[in-house]
Amino acid sequence: MKKDIILAGVGGQGILSIAAIIGSAALDMGLYLKQSEVHGMAQRGGDVSSNLRIGDKEIASDLIAKGKADIVISVEPMEGLRYLPMLSSEGWLITNSTPFKNIPNYPEIDDLYTEIAKVHRHVMIDAEGIAKELGTAKAANVVILGAASAHLGISFESLENAIRRIFAKKGDAVVELNINALKAGRDFAEKNSHL
Repeated sequence: MKKDIILAGVGGQGILSIAAIIGSAALDMGLYLKQSEVHGMAQRGGDVSSNLRIGDKEIASDLIAKGKADIVISVEPMEGLRYLPMLSSEGWLITNSTPFKNIPNYPEIDDLYTEIAKVHRHVMIDAEGIAKELGTAKAANVVILGAASAHLGISFESLENAIRRIFAKKGDAVVELNINALKAGRDFAEKNSHL
C-alpha cells in the first residue's frame, strides 16, 4: 500500500492539523510516513501545502513527483486547482467549495467550479457550511478530511483515534465536534463523489 497525498490551502485553514491527523492515524496503523511542508506567507493568508507519503514499506523521499499524487486535499478551491498538475490520472481531488479570496484578482468562483467539474474523480463540498451546522466553521478542515477519508488507505477508526489524541487537551466537546465533522464529510462524499 502506498498513498501520495498533497494538502493545499491558505494560512489559518488547518492544513497542518489535517497533516497531523493523517500522520498520527498512519503511524497508529504501523505505516511509514514522510512529510514535507511549505508554509509560504501562512500568517498573511498565503498558500500552505504539505506532501504526505504513506506506505507499508519505507519511503525514501518526502516529495511527490508531478502527476503522481493519489489525492489532492484542498481547503480552498483555487489552491486545489493549483495542484492539479501533481495529480495522477487516477487520482482524486477533494476540495472545499468555499473560496478564501486573498488576492485582488481572485478568479470568478463559477469558473473555478467549472474547472473542478472537469476533474475525472472529485468531491467538492461546502465544508464551512457543514462545519457551521455542527457548531463552528473552524472544523471545516476536518470535514474536508472526512470527505477524503475513503481514499487515504487509513481506517476511519484510526482517523477518529488520531482526532481524540490530537484534540484531547482542548476537551471532550472539541473532540466530539471534530469526530462529528469527520463523519459529516465522509457521509457527504459517499453520496456526492464524481467518477
